[in-house]
Amino acid sequence: MSEKLSISQQPAERQCIEGRHAVRHALDEGRPLYKLYLLNGGDGLGVFRRLARERGVPVHECDRVRMDALSREANGGGLGVHQGVIAVAAAHSYAEPDDIWDRAEADGRPPLVVVCDGIEDPRNLGALIRTAEAAGAHGVVVRERRGAGLTAACVKAAAGALEYLPVARVPGIPAFLESCKRRGVWVYGADTGEGARPMRDVDFSGGVVLVLGGEGQGLGRLTRERCDMLVSIPMYGKTPSLNVSAAAAVLLFEIARHF
Repeated sequence: MSEKLSISQQPAERQCIEGRHAVRHALDEGRPLYKLYLLNGGDGLGVFRRLARERGVPVHECDRVRMDALSREANGGGLGVHQGVIAVAAAHSYAEPDDIWDRAEADGRPPLVVVCDGIEDPRNLGALIRTAEAAGAHGVVVRERRGAGLTAACVKAAAGALEYLPVARVPGIPAFLESCKRRGVWVYGADTGEGARPMRDVDFSGGVVLVLGGEGQGLGRLTRERCDMLVSIPMYGKTPSLNVSAAAAVLLFEIARHF
């Protein structure tokens, strides 16, 4: 699966781009921008107004107090170097769940879908997306609320994988898993409890949906109840569990071995 994605888009997480050089580059490259903030009365900003008008990007004139506030918000409380120019861009767009199933059908292999049940750290999500693409997954599904999304930090951690792997959002993970079962795909939940079967004892041939829980809390109760089987990674040291992105790597490449 080396071709770049062409998928239907849902609203993406947003990212602030600040500074004249960075914003000019975004405008020149035609990156999708929601709006452009310019310092009222700032020198040398005419080119940004012109480019924004040509590309249909709304321009908002702001005073320095407002510009500094936007910069602090983008930098986690610290004032960045906005130089009187801040653009709001999409970090990355989401796919629809059907895009993932269509991709699996076109690929001709059994579906392999990764579901994230409340992963909160965007860097973990990005690392997981990178691993999923490398292991041949057809897509990743995240929940709309109470979980990490495709923020700038996630996109950076994914290291380009989002150009090739669709990520979809759904209102509720349990309902999505029920829809997977209606497609005849087995749902496996990653777990460390006593009821989980070691991954080496599981036959993953056929379609697989792998569900990974959030950091520290694991799978939610309703999600767990909708899994056909719970699977675990054998641990040989004293550490009781792996980081979620590391666990995803171990499980996904074990699953890929069966395809």
